[in-house]
Amino acid sequence: MAFEGLTTKISSAFKNLRSKGRLSEADVKEAMREIRMALLEADVNFKVAKDFVKSVTEKATDAEILESLSPAQQVIKIVNEELTALLGGQNARLTIAPNPPTIVMMAGLQGAGKTTNCAKLAGLLRKQQQRRPLLVACDVYRPAAIEQLKVVGRQLDIRVFDEGQGDPVEIAKHGIDFAKKNGFDLVFLDTAGRLHIDEKLMDELKNIKKTVNPTEIILVVDAMTGQDAVNVSQTFDEALGIDGVLMSKMDGDARGGAALSVKAVTGKPIKFIGTGEKLGDIEPFHPDRMASRILGMGDVLTLIEKAQQNFDQKQAAETAKKMATGKLTLTDFYDQLQQMKNMGSMEEMLGMLPGVDAKALAGAKIDEKQMAHTEAIIQSMTPKERDNPSVINFSRKKRIAAGCGLTVEEVNKLLKQFESMQKMTKQLTGMAKSKGKKKRRGFGGLGGLKLPF
Repeated sequence: MAFEGLTTKISSAFKNLRSKGRLSEADVKEAMREIRMALLEADVNFKVAKDFVKSVTEKATDAEILESLSPAQQVIKIVNEELTALLGGQNARLTIAPNPPTIVMMAGLQGAGKTTNCAKLAGLLRKQQQRRPLLVACDVYRPAAIEQLKVVGRQLDIRVFDEGQGDPVEIAKHGIDFAKKNGFDLVFLDTAGRLHIDEKLMDELKNIKKTVNPTEIILVVDAMTGQDAVNVSQTFDEALGIDGVLMSKMDGDARGGAALSVKAVTGKPIKFIGTGEKLGDIEPFHPDRMASRILGMGDVLTLIEKAQQNFDQKQAAETAKKMATGKLTLTDFYDQLQQMKNMGSMEEMLGMLPGVDAKALAGAKIDEKQMAHTEAIIQSMTPKERDNPSVINFSRKKRIAAGCGLTVEEVNKLLKQFESMQKMTKQLTGMAKSKGKKKRRGFGGLGGLKLPF
């Protein structure tokens, strides 16, 4: 999880501040020393860390702050504000051209995840903004780059334009012409990368830029390369003039120093972050939300957005109605599992809740194998069995177990868990009805209800 070490150390510094009723200037400076060390250990640029701590210390040692009723909370508020500013201040959106199509030129070194994230970003904007994206294969040098783009395009059902191993500048031009003729309002140019920055690479990118005049140039950098990612961003910006950064592999970098340094060093905002290997694991970058995550305050807004994007509202309403009447089926249960999986890992979701210790989640991962077993068992049932599990006798259990390659005991375990969930749902529904009656009749009894805890 990104920033895991930084979050732990900053939380420790804040805990020391909160333990003191009144704060002295020395207390604040000691906490800032701890935060400075935490930033450096997280691979934050030295000058960025130094300037950050200096700014926070100046504001936090103000007499008005130290003499307030809750000085520790005031200091934490200042750190939060300065961290948000360091990360870019506000969410930087992708610029949309007034006359379509919007042309987004994706650049970056080999290995940063440019091709995959090109498709991920196209998928995200189609989902969030109802765009019609087109992917254009301009990387004609790397073996299988065109085929890779086609594969991810097929998986996301996004059209890919290619002309094989031709001239990248001409391919970009033809791809944009194709988009205009066929009603695509968003074009992503997947350009070539190199293992290192060289003159030939930059000349080609400059030629594409000069010819097609892209609306935005987004640089894809690998968060796991730390300060190298910041240096690459700076070099690309000086040579090409980038508009923003897509930070890939944020889930694989526990330090997060690159994300904290790139805006301060290059002046260019991080616009998107890659949060996992799945094609849906990408999200807009919100500096205030990320600052909140780093400080252990959670990120409820992103959690809510993920839920809204992945849960079908109509289906959720129908499921809630079935739960209220005790008529939830295994088909409904299976659908809910699928939608939960699309939201991301349980560790990631819990980490967005305020007050949840990221370190304590190290072993709190969903058993993917067990979830796969649950799905296999349900898929081996007939529609009748899913809708009415009470008809599943021993011979049916044997057939279901054989169909999914598991044991009868595992089938029994799932059915018992589902039965327990049904009972708990009925009890909770009864509690809700009882609460409503109380409001009308006063404080009556619960009618012999046994609470599920």
